[in-house]
Amino acid sequence: MKQIIWVLICCFLITPTIGQYYLRGEIKNDRGRLLEGVRITLSSNGNFPYYSGSLGTFGISTNRVVDTLTLSLDGYESSKVIVESRIFQHLAMKMLAATANLYSRKLSSVTINLQAALPGSFSPPGESYTNLVENAFVNADKYPETGFAMNVDKASYSNIRRFINNNMPVPTDAIRIEEMLNYFDFSDTALHIVPNKFNCRSQLTSCPWEPGNRLLFLHLNAPKLQLDSIPASNLVFLIDISGSMDKPNRLPLLQNAFKLLVENLRKQDTISIVTYGGGVGIALTPTSGDQKNKINQVIDSLNASGDTPGEGAIRIAYDLAKKNFIEKGNNRVILATDGDFNIGQASEKELEDLITEFKQTGIYLTCLGVGMGNYKDSKLETLAKKGNGNFAYIDNLQEGQKLLVTEFTQTLYSVANNTFLKISFQPNMVKEYRLIGFDNKSDAIQDSSHGLEGGEVGSGHSIMAVFELKPVAYDTLSNKSGQLAEVQLVYEEAFTGSTIKQLFAVPSNSFSSIESAAANYRLAAAVSMFGSVLKQSRYCGKTQLEDVLNFAKLYVKPQNKQEAEFLTLVEKAVTIYKPGKKKKKE
Repeated sequence: MKQIIWVLICCFLITPTIGQYYLRGEIKNDRGRLLEGVRITLSSNGNFPYYSGSLGTFGISTNRVVDTLTLSLDGYESSKVIVESRIFQHLAMKMLAATANLYSRKLSSVTINLQAALPGSFSPPGESYTNLVENAFVNADKYPETGFAMNVDKASYSNIRRFINNNMPVPTDAIRIEEMLNYFDFSDTALHIVPNKFNCRSQLTSCPWEPGNRLLFLHLNAPKLQLDSIPASNLVFLIDISGSMDKPNRLPLLQNAFKLLVENLRKQDTISIVTYGGGVGIALTPTSGDQKNKINQVIDSLNASGDTPGEGAIRIAYDLAKKNFIEKGNNRVILATDGDFNIGQASEKELEDLITEFKQTGIYLTCLGVGMGNYKDSKLETLAKKGNGNFAYIDNLQEGQKLLVTEFTQTLYSVANNTFLKISFQPNMVKEYRLIGFDNKSDAIQDSSHGLEGGEVGSGHSIMAVFELKPVAYDTLSNKSGQLAEVQLVYEEAFTGSTIKQLFAVPSNSFSSIESAAANYRLAAAVSMFGSVLKQSRYCGKTQLEDVLNFAKLYVKPQNKQEAEFLTLVEKAVTIYKPGKKKKKE
């Protein structure tokens, strides 16, 4: 017996023990971000894989003091590293060019080789908005080509309504004319619809605020999913229940709005709910959409308190979405908050880097903003743009109904990603042009990359873009035939990833006075004029809010609820801004 024990002791001393050492470390990218899900293999145990955790850390048992690690992750260069197991490892992975491009600051619109001036702006106390630079007139002979991202966000109009209804002037950077236009349904019965493709119609009119100029309207309609073929949804509600949400126009408003959305869910849809406020929790594990009572009971049970650990909540929400990912389905996180993150990564740059990590997962992001006084519009915009998604502002339950019921498929079902439009003008017809709206962030203009950040477009969405043109001669764009411009639309199909390019010709003989143009173009002109005057744009001349009101009264349809509300907002704005005596009729 003693001999057997002695032999076992000798074997233990001679043979290396598996797991004698514990190799620990963390993995970051070349921007200093911790990387989750990195595949790690050790040369000492073949190809058996380990993975870094949610905080980018790892711990692996090994029988070697020195070993070789191989690191691999989609979007990054694979690498081999010699490591010593007795030392905590700080490892880095280099991003591929395509991945690095996701992190660069992008533009809403860009004109090749053109530099812009950088003015200042203001935001009301407690709120934050992106500092924007208004697009200027561009010489078409020197710079004939311009482009812009297909922005389908709608937050600006609801935000403007919020300020005006509270008898307050609107911060200039809260006014985004393209988002004001997106708010309205510019359905055009005369538009010939080509199935499964974007459709585009152009219209040239006179300019109501500068008679010598022309307005060019580009009206695009996205492909529309058929109701009977809408894919299954994997939705994660990410709801802010922190102390700042304890007001009637915040958490209670969101609870009622989400319950409206729940009514549209089907058996094949899956819903989860993550909350954050004083901590992060999973209020509802993945649940079938036909269990509406269960879902609504959880929504009703939410109460607001505590701080705002937004970073941790975002990570958990995406983890849930990834675990329940539906191939060729609609996978989306819906973040609802006043934007006031105060725990963890809170700056816009930190949030930008955080959300970019998840952009390649195939999970979309919808941001819904609420509240007043500490609303952080700029943070929600950053999250939505970098998270391959959209954002909107909910100021009342009717707006929640519009977004989550009436426009359900537009808001939650993407048909095109990375969508942008380029337009080339004919310098023999157009002397100068100006894109109205699609203004850029000042920090993005200073970025040398100057790349367009293409947008996500929802099913059947209608997009109206407006250019103000200075013709070469007064009658050049009124009665001459020919091609005024060429439009190129580029996007990725949401479900196949295929890159699609469509070309549209803009004829120069489509001119009509704004007074005799179709109703949707007159409304678009009124909305653009309203936004320009509120922004105090230097390009709207002496036009005042009273002029906007007089124009809108002639062409807005009072029987249309949205248009009637628009007219009321203009009337209230006239009172708030007190522009002086009305102009005398000549």
